[in-house]
Parts: sequence; C-alpha cells; structure tokens
Amino acid sequence: MLSRTADHLFWMARYTERAENTARMLDVQVQTVLLPQAAEDTRLGWAGLLGISELIGDYTRQHGAIDPERVLDFMVRDPTNPSSILSCLRAARENARAVRGAITTEVWETVNQTWLEAQRLLADGLCGQDPAQIFEWVKHRSHLSRGVTSGTMLQDEAYHFLRIGTFLERADNTARLLDVKFHALPADGRATSGSKVPENDFYHWSGVLSSVSGFEVYRKVYRDVITPERVAALLILRPDMPRSLAACLREVDAHLRAVAHPQSGETLRRSGLLNAQLQYGRLDDIMATGLHAYLTHLLERINDLGAGISRDFLAL
Repeated sequence: MLSRTADHLFWMARYTERAENTARMLDVQVQTVLLPQAAEDTRLGWAGLLGISELIGDYTRQHGAIDPERVLDFMVRDPTNPSSILSCLRAARENARAVRGAITTEVWETVNQTWLEAQRLLADGLCGQDPAQIFEWVKHRSHLSRGVTSGTMLQDEAYHFLRIGTFLERADNTARLLDVKFHALPADGRATSGSKVPENDFYHWSGVLSSVSGFEVYRKVYRDVITPERVAALLILRPDMPRSLAACLREVDAHLRAVAHPQSGETLRRSGLLNAQLQYGRLDDIMATGLHAYLTHLLERINDLGAGISRDFLAL
C-alpha cells in the first residue's frame, strides 16, 4: 500500500475516534456541573477538560478566563481548534475523500453524512439548546463508522491501518484522562483526607468511568464501592475492558504485526514490549512508581510508538 493512502486511513480513524472522545468528556462535564458544587470546582472541571487535550494555552490566548459557554463552543465547533468536534469530523471526512477508492461506499457515505449532518445540527444551534443530544449523536456516528468499517471492508492493509489509528488514539485519550483526573491525588496515587478529590467522591470517579463507558463494567467486575485504585486497575490493566490501555495497545500491536515489513522491526519491538508490560503489569508496581509518573512515561511511549508508525509506514 502507498504510504500516502495508509496515512489518510490512519488519520481518518484517529480523527473519528478523537471526536467521540471529546464528546464523551464534554458530556460528563456538562452533567457534572448540574450537581451542587463550588464555583471554583466548576472552573477546575472545565480547565481539566482543556488540560486533557493540552488546549489550555490555545484557549486562554483566544478567550482569557475559563468560561463554561466559551469552553463548550471552543471544544465543539471552533474551527481554529484542530481538536474541536467539528474540526475532527471535517478532517476525518477530508482524509476519507482522499482515499475514496480504498474504502467501501458504505464507509464513505457514513463519514460524509456525519460531516454534513454535523454542520446542520450546529448551524441550528443544537449545541446551545441541548448539548447532551449532540454528544450522543457524535458517539452514535462514531459507533456507526466503526461498525460499517468492520462489516463491509475487506480485512486487508487498509482495514489494519484504520484499526491502528482508532486504538492508538483511544489509548492516548485514556492515558490523558486518567492522568488529569488523578492529578488531585498524592504522588503515590492514593487519596487522603487532604486531597482535593476525596477517595470516596462517588460523582468524581463515576464521571471518570462514564467518560469511557466503564461505569456498568466496573459494577459488574467489582460489585462494590468505587475506589481510585480499582478505577486505575480497570482502565489500565484489564484486557477485557474495551477502552483500557491494555486492550487498546494489544489491538495496536496485533494490527501492526499484520502490516509489518522488514524496516518496521524496531517499531514492532517497542509495540510488543509496551503490550507485554501492560498484559503482565501489576497495580501495586504502578502505584509504587507513582501514578502520575507512570502515566506520563506511558504517554511518552505511546507518542513514540505513533512516531515510529509514521516513520515506518506513513512517511511520504
């Protein structure tokens, strides 16, 4: 496959997944602000959401102080923000258009229709009227895109690059989400009475789980109170949790091996090592390292893996 084609497929999938991840985080934040809380806690929540995507600097340069309505607009439809939902859906559509011959008609029509409908919904003011509805719509369209891809495409190199993009983006998002949401805990990752987020803050931890569709999964696995340690274990080490780091990087590794060539040996080695460390990792060892330090290092390795994929497969 031409590296140009692989590049478009990879980024089409990443942008689709990024739009969904942004919708998930915004949906949880919008629901959280409806709960009784201090104004400073609300501000920190919106700032944390920007922090997950490393957009605090870009936002403050344009809008100054944190304002919920401005943050919402910035993250949903601001064309100057490359990570806004609208920008991601546009980028996914443009990448799909560039490789129209490498994807099925159903995949192209799904991606194209998503972009056209997104413009109409936002022009009608749905984001201001009922933001939860547009977030659900974005998630549904992302699910539809993945389903149509799996159900209609030949599982050849094109399919593998789409899956690599999807799961690499998902792993990056889960790691960032965990790092920001656990930032209030001490260095060992365990809550204390002096932490900004108490260990028994049900709404905080249930919000973290809800943003990755993990609340019901948590209840099924643990059948007990929500604790930060168990949240970390579920979202880092559980291979059967669809959005866990272990599950995502296992998929990346498997699809990378399906498209391997003689020049990709080092990237495959790094992918395999990272996958093995997650598959056989232990939460006690992670906590001993310090959750923030562990996640920061993991994000660096995920970014390094992405750079290796780009160098070996996507460089033009």
